[in-house]
Amino acid sequence: MTIKPLIILPDPVLRQLSKPVETVDADVRRLADDMLDTMYDAPGIGLAAIQIGIPRQILVIDVSKDGEEKQPLVFINPKVLTTSDEPSVYEEGCLSIPDYYAEVERPAEITVEYIDLEGKKLTAKVDGLLATCLQHEIDHLNGVLFIDHISKLKREMVIRKFTKAAKTRGAKAI
Repeated sequence: MTIKPLIILPDPVLRQLSKPVETVDADVRRLADDMLDTMYDAPGIGLAAIQIGIPRQILVIDVSKDGEEKQPLVFINPKVLTTSDEPSVYEEGCLSIPDYYAEVERPAEITVEYIDLEGKKLTAKVDGLLATCLQHEIDHLNGVLFIDHISKLKREMVIRKFTKAAKTRGAKAI
């Protein structure tokens, strides 16, 4: 298990589409373990493989609270099947957009289909923070960032800020 470096905005890798996982094997399980280690170290509650530069449809989540036992979840090739009409607003952040938070409205409840680490296809109906986090991470698999759900003006300000910071670090920009 290894802590991987995070891809930070404005790196164009974050806009790549992730490819489905063909087979759940030892490499996929190792990647999931590395992603969990990276997420916990950051610290965060969700991480998509693309955020460590791997364009595969794998994401990890743990929405347990501080002091509670960890409850790591791994979703492979996740797809949202249904969404509720009822909206939910959470203040979201992102490990790839450090120290920036904004309120985002998403469906309050979703049904998601995914494959687990045993290779079994499962379906789950989720709500609350887990639903928000799943939608946020599934967006990453499609090259979508949470700032794409806020006003154009705010989004452009965030991108400018991170592009300027990237130039001082010598990083690639979108």
